Amino acid sequence: MKRTDFTLKPSLIAMLAAATLLTACGDDNDDDTTVVVTPPAPVMQTFTVTVTNLTANQPMSPVILASHASDAMLWNAGEMASEAIEKIAEGGDTADIAALSVIKSSVNGTGLLMPGMSETLTLTLDEADVASISLATMLVNTNDAFTGINSYTIAGMEVDATTAMKFMAYDAGTEANSEAKGTMPGPADGGEGFNASRDDVDFVHIHPGVISMYDGLTDSVLGASHRFDNPVLAVTIMRTE
Repeated sequence: MKRTDFTLKPSLIAMLAAATLLTACGDDNDDDTTVVVTPPAPVMQTFTVTVTNLTANQPMSPVILASHASDAMLWNAGEMASEAIEKIAEGGDTADIAALSVIKSSVNGTGLLMPGMSETLTLTLDEADVASISLATMLVNTNDAFTGINSYTIAGMEVDATTAMKFMAYDAGTEANSEAKGTMPGPADGGEGFNASRDDVDFVHIHPGVISMYDGLTDSVLGASHRFDNPVLAVTIMRTE
């Protein structure tokens, strides 16, 4: 039988090797391909809230402004005040409100809000967290008067949109309105703030106002200038971003 011998040319061997290598690399890429998805950057919204004390001689404790879900309420008229509201209404302490599980973020005022004065607070929120805001502050020349915003919806506000409102004073119903020396933390008395015992009607209601020593409450340390009518607080909300 005739024998036929043949030899592959070096160039052909190189081409076959390259094809085999490319096929192997293609298989590896198919097995190890990872798709990286970059999440979109969060969209932030900024709101400024300006508060003005409308009273003649009732300084207000440092304000707390908080954001939360739309179904959250800090207080309900006719119902018992939470300890968080009791603490701010009797002593201006905002820590328990800030710590509530429903609060997503909060900011405090820089100091006492004096009569006739204004202060602006700013909240910057992820668009996904924009729902409602609340605000609270104590009228410090009282036993347990407070005021503020109770769950106002800011969702859907356009940039540069502004809302102006006025708010009344509430009585926490946790401490009797004795106006007696040593029972109020404000400059008219310099007395006690929060006291855990409750000796009043124990439900939130519209504050009837102070009586003062000049109106027949002989044990009162308050004067005529400490009296107030509703509303006691002006608030302007603006979306700035």
